[in-house]
Amino acid sequence: MRLLGIETATRRISVALWQDGSILAREGEFPNGGSGHVLPWIAELLAEAGTTTAALDGIAFGAGPGGFTGLRLACGIAQGLAWGLQRPLLPVSTLEALALASGRDRVWTCLDARMNEIYSAVYFAGVESVTELSAPICVPPAVAPAPTLEAAWGVGDGFAAHGDLLRARKSDLAGVDAGACPTATAVLRLAAPRFAAGLGEAAVLAQPIYVRDKVALTTAERIARGGAK
Repeated sequence: MRLLGIETATRRISVALWQDGSILAREGEFPNGGSGHVLPWIAELLAEAGTTTAALDGIAFGAGPGGFTGLRLACGIAQGLAWGLQRPLLPVSTLEALALASGRDRVWTCLDARMNEIYSAVYFAGVESVTELSAPICVPPAVAPAPTLEAAWGVGDGFAAHGDLLRARKSDLAGVDAGACPTATAVLRLAAPRFAAGLGEAAVLAQPIYVRDKVALTTAERIARGGAK
C-alpha cells in the first residue's frame, strides 16, 4: 500500500510517503508560511521512491484543528490530488497526530489557537494508534480542563505560548514538550490501518476540522481577553 500524507496545521509543515510500512518524509519550519514547499516535496518523495502519484492508493492529511490557512492548504492539496486520481482521502486529527508524534503514552495536547485560546485534547497513545480521552476543544488556557491522568505529558506549542497558565491547571505534569509538532509521518501511521479497514472517503467529502470557526476578534473582545487595542 502506498499512501501520501500532508500536515500543514502548524508552523512546521511536512509531507510523507508510506510504502508498506516504510516512510520517506520532508519537513521544515516556516513561521510565515511554507506553502510553496508542499508540492515540490511531494515530487521529491515520489522520485526518491521511484514511483508516481498514479501508484498511490490513498491520501491522508492533517485536518485540524490548527491554523486556518494551513488547514485549508492541506485539505485543498489533498482533495485536488485525490479527486484527480480518484483515490480515497482520509482526514486525520492534528491533535491525534501530535499525540502520536510526541512519543509519549499519556498526552495532553495543546496547540496555540491565537486570540488567547488553545486547542486542547487528551489522548492515550499506543505504538500506532491513539485513543481519545477528551475531545478537542478551543478555550482560553486559564480555564482549559486538565487531564486527570497521572504522569501525563503536556505537548505542543500551546505550552510555549501559555505555559504558566497551563501548568497551573495541572501542576503534576510528568513533563512538557512545547516543541512537539504534528507530522505527516504521524498522520500516515494513524491513517494506514484506517485505509486498510476501508475507512477512506471520497475527496468531495473532505473538510478541515476547525473546532473554532471565528478567525478574528473585535477590538472590544481583544481587550476583554487581556489583549492590546
